[in-house]
Amino acid sequence: MIRNYIKIAWRNLSKNKFSTVINVLGLSVGLTCCMLIGVYLKYETSYDNFHPDGDRIFQVATTLQMNGGEKENWATTPTPMAAALKQEYPQVVQSARLLNLLGDDKLLIQHFPESGQPKALYEERGMMADPEFFDIFNYEFTEGSAESALNGPNTVVISSVIAEKLFGSAPALNQEIRVNSNFNGEQDFRITGVYKPFNQATHLDINFIVSLKGGDMESYLQNHLQDFVTNNMFYTYIKLAQNADYKQLEAKFPSFLEKYARKDLKTSGFNKEQFLIPVADIHLFNNITLQLSPPVSSTYLFILGSIAVFTLLIACINFMNLATARSAKRSAEVGVRKVLGAERKSLIFQFLSESFILVSGASLLSIVFTIVLLPVFNSVSGKDIPLSFFVDYKLITYSIILACTTAIVAGSYPSFYLSSFNPIAVLKGKIGNSLSATFLRKGLVVFQFTISITLIIATIVIARQMHFLQHTDLGFRKDQQVIIPLRSQGAKKNFAALKGVLANDSRLHAVTASRYYPGIFNPSNGNLYREGQAKEESKNVNTNVVDVDFMKTLGIEKVAGRLFSAEFTADTVNSMVVNEQAVKDLGFASPSEAIGKRLYLNEFQGNTTYEVVGVVKDFHFQDFRHAVTPYGFELAPTDWDAYNYMIINVNETNYGNLLKAIGNNWNKLNPNEPFEYFFLDDKFQNNYEADQRLSNVVLDFTVIAIFISCLGLIGLAAFSAEQRIKEIGVRKVLGAGVSAIVLMLSKDFLKLVLIAVIVAVPISWYIMNLWLQEFAYREAISWTVFVVASTGAFMIAMIAVGYQAIKAATANPIESLRSE
Repeated sequence: MIRNYIKIAWRNLSKNKFSTVINVLGLSVGLTCCMLIGVYLKYETSYDNFHPDGDRIFQVATTLQMNGGEKENWATTPTPMAAALKQEYPQVVQSARLLNLLGDDKLLIQHFPESGQPKALYEERGMMADPEFFDIFNYEFTEGSAESALNGPNTVVISSVIAEKLFGSAPALNQEIRVNSNFNGEQDFRITGVYKPFNQATHLDINFIVSLKGGDMESYLQNHLQDFVTNNMFYTYIKLAQNADYKQLEAKFPSFLEKYARKDLKTSGFNKEQFLIPVADIHLFNNITLQLSPPVSSTYLFILGSIAVFTLLIACINFMNLATARSAKRSAEVGVRKVLGAERKSLIFQFLSESFILVSGASLLSIVFTIVLLPVFNSVSGKDIPLSFFVDYKLITYSIILACTTAIVAGSYPSFYLSSFNPIAVLKGKIGNSLSATFLRKGLVVFQFTISITLIIATIVIARQMHFLQHTDLGFRKDQQVIIPLRSQGAKKNFAALKGVLANDSRLHAVTASRYYPGIFNPSNGNLYREGQAKEESKNVNTNVVDVDFMKTLGIEKVAGRLFSAEFTADTVNSMVVNEQAVKDLGFASPSEAIGKRLYLNEFQGNTTYEVVGVVKDFHFQDFRHAVTPYGFELAPTDWDAYNYMIINVNETNYGNLLKAIGNNWNKLNPNEPFEYFFLDDKFQNNYEADQRLSNVVLDFTVIAIFISCLGLIGLAAFSAEQRIKEIGVRKVLGAGVSAIVLMLSKDFLKLVLIAVIVAVPISWYIMNLWLQEFAYREAISWTVFVVASTGAFMIAMIAVGYQAIKAATANPIESLRSE
């Protein structure tokens, strides 16, 4: 019986080659989209789910509130938090701190062998940690022991990748390396371990870890052993006992803060709460700042997941529409079968078997497409997602479930609809496309184009926002700015000499240096209040230590007072230039009023006084996701080694020879350090990398969704023309022109597109407004977006339907009117 069903199904599919090709192609493309997005979503939601005892590992996070302002979630905690939690609560069996080397996007690692040339390289993602970190996270060590790796001062564990760069195949254990960090100083470390980097998705993407003992940080830690208010910069991880309920522990945190921090919190004007994040949820916890790696946007995942589902639905709708549209041609088959005794359930099974055969073929094609297109998809999405249908049983199961679900969704309605025909009416020739089937078919076409138009609008909105991010004035000059990291003490000391040499090069507009540059995270801040205010009224202000030419080099405009100048030597003693937002937040009526006034740094260990000498226009030191914040500049004394980055504003776009000349001057002064540079505009745009990827992905899948929708429209247009072939012949004989016939055949479909536009516009406006809320500064959705998207949808539909309409309109009427 089953064999006969399959055989009959195959004959029917072979007989209707045109609709079969459309269905197979549409379903295979839809399944491919689902598989690609499915493996991406699986990858993004699988971060850190591989750790042994992962269900017992949590990150301690902080909610900060300043003087009754908005609450902010931070992934970090103060210095003593880890030890205090372990001491206070028996269910915390282990705790450890991890410290990002703040402000160091690149760190200089040097190795000076007893014989041979010194080696130096710049590396990202360097951390500091307690020895207990390796009791919580299970790293696989190839050299050394995880149990004792960071017990001693000035010890370091490195990844096998760095070990190979520095030592090749030779052992790295007990070798000495120098790590030049702005945050921890220039220190020599002994390698006590080499570990393999995690080969699965994790927020702990770390290249090396140095001990907290030794270096500049050790004395800092000693001075903040009881400070539960400031220095919120440590990632604190805890491991709970078996069967411990983390929610019960979390409920005890208010009393914990009352005991350890309430007095100091009141003095500082802070309010704070602590909460726990399961390690497997860290990557999905996107309303938190200062995380080790950027969390994934839930809106981003929702958009991609919706695209996957709706793209496959569009393909299923094609199948349903074409099957029900051709119902009249299969009515005789149904009538004969019922007269000969066929039950309705056997007919349903028969039609479902056709659906399963179609989907099976489409599934095989989609697997091939997925394997071939995955590298392209990885490139567009910026990920390195592995894929193996032959090893990953979960992926195989997912593919089978997806195929079966698709077959049932696509084939269920046509099966029940076709099997419901009355055999008497069928054999009398009184059956045709019912009103309900026609209405449903039109409704499904509207649904298809609603999705397609929504995606077109989303693509335009995202593209406009990306253009806005890339071309809106930031309040400073980011183009043609070369950034050179200053890592070693030697490089910092040689800055003045290098600046003097480069000042004679006419190809350079200006040379400066600073502790932080725009676009990088700036951890330096303080609570400032002006004369006449109480400490409790202090406002949080980001600060930056800069060279005298910093604002000139970056083109930051003065509003009141003056900028720093070499003529005013006293500027190096507690003078400050602030931005307009700082003036507002600190309660000054105008920028000019702030000039000459004193600001006080609210620290419960003591106060520092600043004099405001200038006010500059607001500028975006962070990306457009963040509002402009109060900002202050301090001038470093000439004998300070305070700068982390050198900034050069160049006059020409022919960078090759210029960078070579800068590099030669660098190498003369810093022979043991590689010349490393990057461009400020490129670095700043990296903040929008995830959004750019989203733009590319949505654009690509929008094209695919439109393609699948057009396939269905072409099939329906061809069938509509076939049904009305005699009517077209009669109209042509009576003098109707080609354009009139094309309009007659197209207008019904264009009405459906118009309805889709009306439905899609409010839906897309709502969804894209939600996405735009992630940006503090955004371009409003203009009415022109909807006009362009609607016009595009009509043109696409007209092209899809037009070919079939013109083909029918230009056919010979004698052939269509010939009697059978």
